Amino acid sequence: MANHKSAKKRIRRNLARAEINRARISRIRTFIKKVESAVGVGDADGAKVALRLAQPEIMRGVSKGVMHKKTASRKISRLAASVKKLSVSAA
Repeated sequence: MANHKSAKKRIRRNLARAEINRARISRIRTFIKKVESAVGVGDADGAKVALRLAQPEIMRGVSKGVMHKKTASRKISRLAASVKKLSVSAA
């Protein structure tokens, strides 16, 4: 257990930030799942809309430091590829 006042404050701050980060990651995962479920059902228009909403949310996670930039880019790229594949097969 911490003895210094600053160390105790740091522990409190870390717990608060961890909760905020956990909520942010959960929100990002929810947006990703919406895209994946639309693709799974075969809803091309719904998948496009969900992807358009998910992209800024994922990149916001990067700017807030809960996700690495390349990880976010890879996720967006794979989601976009699956949506594109769906819309090409539907056309």
